[in-house]
Formats: sequence, C-alpha cells, structure tokens
Amino acid sequence: MAVGTVDEPVEIFKARSDKREYRRIVLQNNLEVLLISDPETDKCAASMDVPVGYYSDPKGLEGLAHFLEHMLFYASEKYPVENSYSKYITQHGGSTNAYTSSEHTNFYFDINADCFEEALDRFAQFFVKPLMSPDATTREIKAVDSENQNNLLSDGHRMYQLQKHLSSKDHPYHKFGTGNWDTLEVQPKARGLDTREELLKFYKENYSANLMHLVVYAKDCLDKAQTLVQSIFQEVPNTNRSYSPVTDQPCKSEHLQILVRAVPIKQGHRLRLVWPVIPDVLYYKEGPSIYLSHLIGHEGEGSLFYILKKLGWATSLSAGESSGGHHFSFFEVYINLTDAGHDHFEDVVALLFKYIDLLRQAGACKWIYDELSAMSETNFHYQDKISPIHYVVYVASNMQFYPPIDWLVGSSLPSRFNPGIIEAVLNELTPQNVRIFWVSTKFDGNTDSTEPWYGTAYSLEKITSSAIEQWVEKAPDGNLHLPVPNMFIPTDLSIKTVSNKMNFPVLLRKSPYSRLWYKPDTLFSMPKGHCIIDFTCPQSRSSPEAAVLTSIFVWLLKDYLNEYAYNAELAGLNYWISAHCSGFEELFSKQYQNVKFQQPYEQALYYCSLILREHSWSWEDELGVLPNLEVDDLVKFYPLLLSRTFLECYTAGNIDSKEAVSMIQHVEDAFYKGAQPLSRALYASEHLSSRIIKLEESMNYFYAAECLNTSDENSALVHYIPVHRDEYVKNVKLQLFVLIAKQPAFDQLRSVEQLGYITSLSRTSDAGVRGLQLIVQSSVKDPRYIELRFQAFLKTLEAQLHDTSDDEFKRKVNALIDIKLEKFKNLSEETNFFWWEISGGTLRFDRIENEVAGLKQITKTDLIDFFNEYVNVGAPKRKSLSLQVFGSSHSCQLKAEKVDPVEPNVVQIEDIFCFRRSRPLYPSFKGDISHLKAHDAEHQ
Repeated sequence: MAVGTVDEPVEIFKARSDKREYRRIVLQNNLEVLLISDPETDKCAASMDVPVGYYSDPKGLEGLAHFLEHMLFYASEKYPVENSYSKYITQHGGSTNAYTSSEHTNFYFDINADCFEEALDRFAQFFVKPLMSPDATTREIKAVDSENQNNLLSDGHRMYQLQKHLSSKDHPYHKFGTGNWDTLEVQPKARGLDTREELLKFYKENYSANLMHLVVYAKDCLDKAQTLVQSIFQEVPNTNRSYSPVTDQPCKSEHLQILVRAVPIKQGHRLRLVWPVIPDVLYYKEGPSIYLSHLIGHEGEGSLFYILKKLGWATSLSAGESSGGHHFSFFEVYINLTDAGHDHFEDVVALLFKYIDLLRQAGACKWIYDELSAMSETNFHYQDKISPIHYVVYVASNMQFYPPIDWLVGSSLPSRFNPGIIEAVLNELTPQNVRIFWVSTKFDGNTDSTEPWYGTAYSLEKITSSAIEQWVEKAPDGNLHLPVPNMFIPTDLSIKTVSNKMNFPVLLRKSPYSRLWYKPDTLFSMPKGHCIIDFTCPQSRSSPEAAVLTSIFVWLLKDYLNEYAYNAELAGLNYWISAHCSGFEELFSKQYQNVKFQQPYEQALYYCSLILREHSWSWEDELGVLPNLEVDDLVKFYPLLLSRTFLECYTAGNIDSKEAVSMIQHVEDAFYKGAQPLSRALYASEHLSSRIIKLEESMNYFYAAECLNTSDENSALVHYIPVHRDEYVKNVKLQLFVLIAKQPAFDQLRSVEQLGYITSLSRTSDAGVRGLQLIVQSSVKDPRYIELRFQAFLKTLEAQLHDTSDDEFKRKVNALIDIKLEKFKNLSEETNFFWWEISGGTLRFDRIENEVAGLKQITKTDLIDFFNEYVNVGAPKRKSLSLQVFGSSHSCQLKAEKVDPVEPNVVQIEDIFCFRRSRPLYPSFKGDISHLKAHDAEHQ
C-alpha cells in the first residue's frame, strides 16, 4: 500500500464517456482517498464515509450514531462559531447533508468551485476536532426527537422497523436506529449516564482515519487536489481501530416461516415476501440477485406481474435485494394488491412460488444473463453525468465494499455468468425460509401485538411449507413463462453530426395541430434523445368527473402499453405519460383517500395550491365522484377527451431535424388525418392557460384547518409571499435574498428555537409568479406561534442586511452568479430548463445571460429596498398567505384561533372556493405566439 504517495498507481475502471481523471492515495494517517479531477465542473464536492452506524449504538442509547451525525455540523475548535460551516456552504452556492445507515455514516457537501478550499477545510474539522457543546447537545437531541416524530406515521419506517423487530433480539439488525428524547435523554439520565460524555466516547472509539474513506471532486488537476487533501486531512486522528462487520445472521429458525398481518396508516393492501440470502456484494461480478430481480420483477408477457395484473390482483410489483450488511442480506418481493388481490392472498403467494419453481426448473439461462449484462454495460458506459455531490456519495459508499478498480462501478456491471451462484441464491427462495408481511387496514382491530417504537399493530403466526405447497396446488396456472428476447436492446450507438451548433431551441415546425421546438445535442455527445408531447385537452379539467376520468384513462393507457413497452424501458427507451392541469394524470382511488395521511406540511401545501390555482378541484370533490362512475362513463368520456387537442412538442438530443419533424408528423397523422380522425384542432378560444389568483397588497390572508389525520401530533405552517411576475431584475433580487436568508432562517427557527425538524425557506414559481415560501412542521408549537417567530426573524434580518459589508455583499452576488452560470451536466437538465420555458409560455431561453447581467448591477441598497418593499413585516407591497394545519397536540389553539378577533389587514379564509372566485388573476404568459415563425434548423 502506497502511503501518502502514488508510487503504486491503481487502475480505476471508468465509463467510456467519462472524461474525468481519478487517483487513489493513502495519507500518512492511513485515510484512503479517491481524488477526482474535472476541469469542466462548476461545483466541487466531497464525501466522507465512516464505517459506523446504528448497529454500533450502545445498548440503552439507541440513536447515538445518528445523534453524533447531527452534532458534528455545529462547530469545531478551528471554526468555533456555531453553524458557521453550514452558513459558509449555503451562502457560497452549496448544500450539505449526512445520513446514518446500519453500518455507515456519510457526510457530504458541494460548493461553488472558487470556495472549495476553505469549505473542504471546514468539512475536515468534523473529523479533526469537533466541538460538541452541552447546550448544542440538548438542542440537537430535541431535533432528533422531532425527526422521529415526523417518522412515526410513515408506513415505510413502521414496516421496516417491524421487520427488524421480528428478528433475533441479540442481533444489531433488531435495533431502533433513529433515536428519540427517551433513548437519548430520559433513559440515560435515569441510569446516571451523561449523553454528551457517551457521545464523545463513541466518537473517539469509532471515528479513526484508518477506517474512513474520502472522495474529493475538484476542478483542479490531480496533483493540486492531492496537495490540498494531504495538507487538510492528515490531521484526522488515526487510532488504528479495526473494522468488524456484523457476520451473524439476524433471522434464526423461529423468525422464518412466519406470516405477519400488520395494520398500516395509509389505505391499501401490500404484500412483502422476504428471504435471507447471500449478499450480492460477495459475488458482485456474478450478480445473482440482480439476475433474479430482473426476472421476478419482470412485467412483460408471461411474467408474474403480467399474470397478477390480468387476474386483477396487483397494481405493481418489484423485486430485489435489500442489503442488511456485509455478510447478510435479504431478497424481497413487494406487491401492491387490489381489493381482489387481498381476497386472493393465498393464490398471489402461490403464483410467486410457482414462478420461482419455473426459474428453478429452467436453471440459470445464459442468453438472459447476456442480455442483462449488455443492457448494464450500455447504461454504465453512457450514463448521464450527475451532480458532483451525488457522485461523491455514491463512490464513497462503494469504497468500503469493492476493490479500487470497481469503486466507480460497484455492482452495476454483472459480467461473469456463474449458474451455480445464481442457483444457490434461487434455492434460498423457498417456503422454508420465507417471511411474509401482509399489510392492510382490514386487519385493524384483529391483531394482538404492538411494535414498541412506532406502535404498529400486528399479529404473527407460523406458517408451514406444506401449507404453502397446498396453496400452490390450488392456485390458477396462469401460463407463467420466461421472457422472450428483448428486441429493443440498442446496437447502433453512433452520434449524429450537427452542422448547426445552436444554443437555444428553435420553433422548427408549426401547424394548426402542433408546435415543434427543436434543440440538437451540442454539448454532451451521448446517444440519447428526448421527445416531449404535451397534449392540451380542454375537456380534461372541465369538472371533477372529467379530472377523475382523465386520470383513470391515463392509468389504463399506461397499463395497456406496459406489456409492449416494458422491454423498451429495460433497454433504455424510457417513456412516461403524466398529467398536469390541462392534460393526463395517473391516480388511484386509494391515493385520494390517503391525502388525509400526508404529513401536515404536505396538507398545508395542498391548501396553498387549491387556494391559488384557478382551475383546481379539491380531493374531496374528486373522491366524491368516484363511487358514481361506471365503465360506460369512461367509454363515453375518452373520445370526448381526445376530440379536441393541441400538441406542444419538444425534441432534443441525438435526433436530427428531419427525424424530429417525422415523429410529430406521424402523431398528427394518427390523430387528425383519415376518414374518421380522432381529434380536431383547437379553436383560438379553447387554448388553455394556467393562472393563479392575485392577493391584495398590504394584506395578510390565512387559512386554518385541523390535520386530516387526527392521530398526527405535528402541526405545520406554510407562509407564502408572492412577490412579482417573472422579470429578470426582480427575479435575481429575490434569488439573492433567499441565498442570504435561508441558512439564518434554518439556524434560528430550527437549530436555536427548535421549532421543528422540517424547516425551510425557499423560492417558488407558480404560473410565472415568483415568491417566497417558509415551511415549518412542529410537534412543539402551533402554526400561529411559528408565524410570529418568522416575523421576528424578518425584523432581525433587516439589521443583518444593513450590517453586511460591501465586500461580503459582493461575494454573495458572485456566489449567485456562479450558481446561475453552472453548466448543464446532462441532456435531461438542459431539456428540463428549456421545456420549463416552453410549457410556461415565457420562452426566455436566454434567461441565464439576462439574469446574470441584472445581478452585476445590483447594490446592497437595491436589495434592502427590495426587502423593505416586498418581504419585511409591514412592507407596503407585501402580501402573504398563511396555511395553518393544526395537529392533535394543538387542537386547543385551533379553537382559539377561530374565536380570537382578526387583526387589522388580516383576512381569514373560511370558504376556499368563494375566496378564489372573489380575487382577480395574474395574466398568463401563455399568450398569443402566432407571430412566431418556424425556423429551418438545417440552415439557421
């Protein structure tokens, strides 16, 4: 091993399309590092992976590893000002976060490239000498408790903990990893323990340089990046700790062959079958679980899902490995059941085992493996370049599991066909090893046990393999069979030559039926393309019935296409059909019903949207029409839906202009031509626009409601301040304000005042109207109190803006300029940017250049004037809308809110729709663009 040098270079396998350079080094303190040099990047990033997670929590201190992750963000000996690290990152265009898993804790950040050196030094202090003050300790225990409060009504958290609960009590898999006030404060104190002392001890015992893995993504060359990393991270202490992954199995015989009936929060029926299996990481080149998940999760003709869907028993199915640790893992099959599927539970389980038996009889098929390997190779070598922050996290988490040559690959390239290993894993998927978790609200009131951490009601029974075998004998045959060869696997990955290096989309073609915008790939040289066709259908939102029928039609259309299109999606030909206010959407009846189980802040956002948007129907209205709809209603409706349409189209990427025109012409011919066309062009009066209501200046509106889930103790506030219609100079003033204010708001409201774990201040854009939005979800304070604290924060912020030096203000302006000039990393990012302009009707393709020009002219006085005119409490042009959702712990405050007299300039909204109808609307940007002329892309 080369320590602190690269005398022994290590090969690191990378994608053919990857132009970045890589180097592995080991510092003198035995910290292993991967350096990445990308001269084209605008953001730099780093991730440190520490191989300690909640499996290592001391008994009686559940959540200590997670709590430590929180605490390292506060301060360090070198940078003692609390939260100065997060403030520095945020105000220089970056973001930062961390997560704690079973055996790992990962810390990461990104930032504008010119600020990377100082940011990296601040980040390194997490691992050099952090300060964990007693005051911060108490506050952050409350933050961990608030995080846990948010998770208590999450079915994902509840069912995962139930799986762990029903495992060996002596195994770390059994543990509760999040922690709460009881585990980190009450219980330790009762035993005479000081949580902070335990925290410091835990840190010292587990955070050793020789165990850590660091990834640094730099703009500089590798030599310069190496010098920087060595100077900063060699100070991380090395106590020569050894890493001991968990090797025991969490499930003994008494934990297998079980059937668990559990009660969820949300409506619906779900089935999860789980088997302990050999971890794929031990055989990542062979990829046995990848092979099996490809087949068991297949959706083409003859697949398990295909049969279950034909029988009307399932709406979705997924299969794959759920990693538990280095030396144990699980293979899971997850099925969303219909009501009929719930009633045929035994048949559903039996058909799964029939399909597994089919795979066992067929043996491992080399042609299927070769297809999977070919698709994996194409996906790897032509993968989109992702953001540096996500990339470093991915690679750092790989470094613990794989040799350096495969750090970038991980298990994504199965390439070594080994029938014996595949069949060894397949042979573990038996009735003797299975754990069945059957989740349904129908079990409510019929259970006899409760999981202690989340309070999930469940019952457990042993189920014999002979019982499952009897189910298999009685189950329908279904004509299960292996998939046919995939004809969509690409063979021609050549790049088309583009003679015209256009920077912006052009209107390539227009007709009474459609507009086609076109932008060839001039940046990425990837064999990929995008084609978006936006169907404007006036009938889709004419009534709640129309909205629901449109949703059902689209769901059925996707379901119909799935049999054919699934292989195409596997091969990288992805497609989607979705809806917006004037088109298609997929919804289920139970999804309507489950609105009431959304988190309170999500309910507040729903009310905000319902109040603001001109043509939006409430979920109660849409749910109300469902019971009265018949098949005949859909049969009559969908021809009407498609009878009048207009197509807004965008093609981009490795597609030439003639191909683009040909595609749209083909769609036009199918819809508008022939003896009996499906559709006709829209009249001018039928074109739709999305508009939101206009609030009155100097007025504060609020809507208060009880949380729809009466069991949820959390309350939420969404405070929305609309500022202006899309306009370059005001846009950048708002963006600059948020860049400056969001971290202080988070620090004050979340870290100092501990109002709620979910706290954010951000910009919004709705139908071309730009605004400011605060979101806080809290179990300790009611929404009205939170709003008063936000007002107090704004008042203190005014002084901070005045106290900002000219140099500091200039640095923040430059940070925002760097953010705006950040290049698109892939075709999807570019497409999303230009499609946003097209679909919104703004068509400001040169927005970045104009907003940067506006930023360069802004002074500190301009920003303060903007703040005092539109945002500050009492500002003359300020208008606000507060959505207040009261949880069960604050129901008394809701009653008081309704009784207390309303203050001057404050309007309480009692009836959403009456209020909405009473307000004027902002103009739409989707105006008349008939003056636009189509361009000749070949000769422009």
